[in-house]
Amino acid sequence: MKFRWLNGGVFFLLGVSISAISQVSAPAKSLSPLQQTLIAGEKNLIEAKKKDDDSFFKQILAEDFSLVGIDGKLLARQEAADELGDSDLLELTPYDFKVIAAGDNAAIVSYDAIVREAPEEDQGSPPRYQHFSSVWVKQAGGWKLKFHQATAEHWGDW
Repeated sequence: MKFRWLNGGVFFLLGVSISAISQVSAPAKSLSPLQQTLIAGEKNLIEAKKKDDDSFFKQILAEDFSLVGIDGKLLARQEAADELGDSDLLELTPYDFKVIAAGDNAAIVSYDAIVREAPEEDQGSPPRYQHFSSVWVKQAGGWKLKFHQATAEHWGDW
């Protein structure tokens, strides 16, 4: 009888311990200086997109900047810069940032975003969920945006 009570007590304590351990969340991983800098750059880019801020784009874009838009078309420097701004953008909420160093002077930043834009008469709304990727390069001591791509999570009826 004592043995059953002891076994029951051990299993109870084991269950409580496992439950308590599983409820403790892992501490948030701190970001490296590179990650902090480039994520801030992307967030500033998003704010500039919403305002169609040409002066910001001139400051942050590399001379050979290119962009692949949601439609898959590759655009070069000025045409690409013109496509970045979007004053019809109602929401662009980024999440799940990842920064991958590609040497000492380059890095790739990718993230997902919730996008809401005023629908165009002939096209309707763009995809709500999109994935963005950027290539940043260090030039003259500062980070410049060299490449940016938007990819739809789901487009059309496929």
